[in-house]
Amino acid sequence: MKLYISELGTAARDIVADDMILTTDMPTCAGSKMLDGYKSLFEAEAVTRLRDAKYSVYGKANTGELGLDLLGETSYYGACADEEGKLTNAVAEIVKAEEARAGLTLEVNGSSARAAALSSLTYIKPTYGTVSRYGTIPAVCSGETVSVTAKGASICREILSALAGHDDKDGTSLPQEKCALLKADAPRDSVKKIAVAKALLASVDDETAVMIGAYVEKARKNGIEVAEIDAEELRLARPAWNILMSAEVCNNVSRYDGVKFGYRSMDSTNIDDLYTNSRTEAFGYLLKSVILFGSDVLSTERYMDVYDKALRIRRVVSDYMNSVLEGADAILLPACSRRSYTEEEVKKNPYIAYDESLYTAPVLITGLPAVVTEGVQIVGKALADNSLLDLAELLERGGER
Repeated sequence: MKLYISELGTAARDIVADDMILTTDMPTCAGSKMLDGYKSLFEAEAVTRLRDAKYSVYGKANTGELGLDLLGETSYYGACADEEGKLTNAVAEIVKAEEARAGLTLEVNGSSARAAALSSLTYIKPTYGTVSRYGTIPAVCSGETVSVTAKGASICREILSALAGHDDKDGTSLPQEKCALLKADAPRDSVKKIAVAKALLASVDDETAVMIGAYVEKARKNGIEVAEIDAEELRLARPAWNILMSAEVCNNVSRYDGVKFGYRSMDSTNIDDLYTNSRTEAFGYLLKSVILFGSDVLSTERYMDVYDKALRIRRVVSDYMNSVLEGADAILLPACSRRSYTEEEVKKNPYIAYDESLYTAPVLITGLPAVVTEGVQIVGKALADNSLLDLAELLERGGER
């Protein structure tokens, strides 16, 4: 089980970054043969900010190819699994073993959130635009977010406070006055009411349902109002996200052509063969499927019926979540459908990550903040990241205010 792609020989081991985040002192391969051994000439803004805050970014963790899969199983360097064949995730395993204080990930398609839920770790995907994406491998630019995984909400808050801030190098970065609301000392409201998304609970296994029920009961015991909502609209997020995700990946990987950088096939006699053979030999099965699907939904014949409709559904889901959050402070939903997945299951269904995006797509497609804690996922209003972390920390402590 290969957890690390690269490590620095330093005594301090604060932060492990995943293989989608650029560093100048370690390779960044995005879990792909296409970028095997690639070392960037510049580092991610997130890494710079952590190092400026005196954190040691000491290692790069194994990651699924472009972060598109379930838990990292499509990595060119091999899946992470235990002796029983149950899939795990490199960053989650490293943090769980306390080899690192926290993990820095680029959340692309829900793998970081799922990993935190399955490992009973705390994770935050910040409000989109509050943490710079400059210096990350682009995959799904409209939704991917630099995120944090740790053993508790207090550590997530500490790391997020160092990361949050406007960055002129990132065109999607929010103004500094909004980013400042994610700092540890920023004022915020407490979570007084949680809405439970019933529509997404129907398909989870018994163990996950029990975990969600226990969290709801703990919240109620601490004076937090809990109400159920149908939330059928949230089910629309999955197909819309899968369409938009595939389209954006298709465009973003067009730069990997075997000419400028990355893997180059030696079995080519002309430029067309070079493009085709390099991409065929270097990309994995799931990424190839995503590229083909993305090409299809962006085609002239399908653009309006499929891609444009997905954009409209994004707005419907966003408006619905915002309307729910006008009457509640957070929405509770699963992070995944069950408590374990095996390599064998993924081999039988290589598109399982598409299915599991039912639970992670609502936050990725809307850009809202989400915290995974004690195996459940709580979503809040834009810039309410600290409120979600306050709730997570309160219940992690057993409710002692």
